[in-house]
Amino acid sequence: MNDTSAASILVLFLFNIIVYNIPLLYGTVGEIITEKAGSLNLGVEGTMAVGAMFGYLAGAWTDNILVGLVVSFLTAALCGLLFAVLTVSLQANQNVTGLTITTFGVGLYFFIGKGVGQNWPTMQQAPGLSAAFGEIHIPVLSDLPVVGKVLFSHNPLVYLGLAIAVLAWWYLSCTRMGLKLRAVGENPGAADSVGVNILLYKYLNLMLGSGIMGLGGFYMALNMSGSFEGSNCWVNGYGWIAIALVIFANWNPLYAILGTVVFGFFNTLQVYAGTLASAFPDGLGWLNAVPPHLFKALPFIITAIVLVVSSIRNREGSGQPAALGLNYFREER
Repeated sequence: MNDTSAASILVLFLFNIIVYNIPLLYGTVGEIITEKAGSLNLGVEGTMAVGAMFGYLAGAWTDNILVGLVVSFLTAALCGLLFAVLTVSLQANQNVTGLTITTFGVGLYFFIGKGVGQNWPTMQQAPGLSAAFGEIHIPVLSDLPVVGKVLFSHNPLVYLGLAIAVLAWWYLSCTRMGLKLRAVGENPGAADSVGVNILLYKYLNLMLGSGIMGLGGFYMALNMSGSFEGSNCWVNGYGWIAIALVIFANWNPLYAILGTVVFGFFNTLQVYAGTLASAFPDGLGWLNAVPPHLFKALPFIITAIVLVVSSIRNREGSGQPAALGLNYFREER
């Protein structure tokens, strides 16, 4: 294989790390906002599945990506509303509620998908949706060698995800509402005592975070060309990885961008391992000796390692909210 072909394979590998794993960023940022409100929502997988299914169907039937984005956000936000009603108002256990939402969301995904049946809309039937999800050519930047393809030749939802991560950081770090939200997650009793509406802040931010998760599901639907198999969910475990990425990112939306790239590297390696080994036999030929099943398990192995390390390290310097996962009883303030 010549140097040009090998370089093209490497560029494509780096390009796909971003393309196929940006939904992790949506899921992680959404969960960070949720957890900053003091709520541990394990329903990311189901919430993303709901946003994926309803967002895709709405976008395909109207042939409009904006409709799909709005519907995916709103339907996923309803999952956040359900979580808020159960855990904030009714004081249900957050872990059990989150797992229930995952089960419900994934089940609803298959129920709706199989219910549509032969009337399932394909991406080919929605040319406007397909075109809107196409790569954007940025003058000058997209034409740069290597970097132009890897960083500046993506679909608009990639850049939307990055923008949401930056805006989420600004919201949490530089606005009064964000600072109040962080106070709610750290010490809801103290925040309540100075007039912060705990109920309002939890409800709004649980819905906001869940809505962002739904956008990640919609992205996955489009990236899978809207092909409903009936056996595998589009989200395919990304929601669980996103929960671990929150810890990896230390509850910082900007670090979530780095985390997405790191986890995305291992996730994409399972597809490109053989190709990279053939393109660079001297340096990467050993990849052929690694069992394929290990590559498939790598993202989840890394997830488990992150969880173990985070559980044994000192909380000092951690961005984890002090009241994370604890229901707030105003009467006990």
